Amino acid sequence: MTRKVGEISQRVIDLLNLNVKSKTPIFTGKSNVLHMQKSHKQDYKAYGRYIPAIIENPDYVGINPSDDSIEFVKIFEIDGKFVKVAVRISDGGNYYARTIYARELGKFEKFVESGHLIKY
Repeated sequence: MTRKVGEISQRVIDLLNLNVKSKTPIFTGKSNVLHMQKSHKQDYKAYGRYIPAIIENPDYVGINPSDDSIEFVKIFEIDGKFVKVAVRISDGGNYYARTIYARELGKFEKFVESGHLIKY
């Protein structure tokens, strides 16, 4: 049930100074979807279908300092939330969209001010 949900663009590579080839595929697998459905049920239900669009055209990107995941962020102004899709490399060297979650915009501003997120 592994499926491709996006690619790491050259722009993301340049912004985050990543050591990865342009157009490296990003997948999601059964365990990833189960994790999102269990741990972030409402967020996955509301925004899961947007994962490919968030990866393709984020508003902001960043690196999570706690686990080195690549974060793709989209602001949903209608809902007053920002949505993060975290992508991590697997032991096998593939990139997977591991989780998705939404937060209030107030927290988003703190991430931008701290330099954790960079405007795409």
